[in-house]
Amino acid sequence: MRAEKKEVNAVVLDVLPMGYMSADQRPGYRREPVVQAVGTDQFKLLELVPKPGADIQIHDRVYIGDEERDKIERVKRRIGYEDLTATAKLELPFVVEQIVRENEQRFVDFFNKSVPITPKFHMLHLLPGIGKKLLWEILEERGKKPFESFEDISRRIRLLSHPDRMIVTRILREIEDPNEKYHVFTSR
Repeated sequence: MRAEKKEVNAVVLDVLPMGYMSADQRPGYRREPVVQAVGTDQFKLLELVPKPGADIQIHDRVYIGDEERDKIERVKRRIGYEDLTATAKLELPFVVEQIVRENEQRFVDFFNKSVPITPKFHMLHLLPGIGKKLLWEILEERGKKPFESFEDISRRIRLLSHPDRMIVTRILREIEDPNEKYHVFTSR
């Protein structure tokens, strides 16, 4: 069994300074502050515990790796989409889009290096809106010369005006649906 790769950085989706509100809390129970965030590498949804007095805002990038952390005390647990607060669910698309834009080459490489999954199903088919005709056009163009940017993809593939949005939509689908069969950009 392979070891699960850890996220090193995350972007804050919501900050709950008083923790979660719960009707069934025991007397004397002290709630701890909680930060909901998404990892920047595998898009894992995480619950973090901030260091006392740390100033953390929505959309802040926080270090959660193994070295000394400045704002986060510990990673409490991994959570599912259904565990996110309403605010976190609203912020998630904006944060995923920000991560995709900041890592453009990584996602352009997906267009350049994706391979067939089965003889009749290609990884590119997982992106919304890509059928057989568009698939062949992408494969033909990348065969001539690898894509260099999202703009290059849009320019060379006339029916693909926003490849970045296709990637964001796919990532959100993988995050939101725990039963999604293929995880190209996220970790289960």
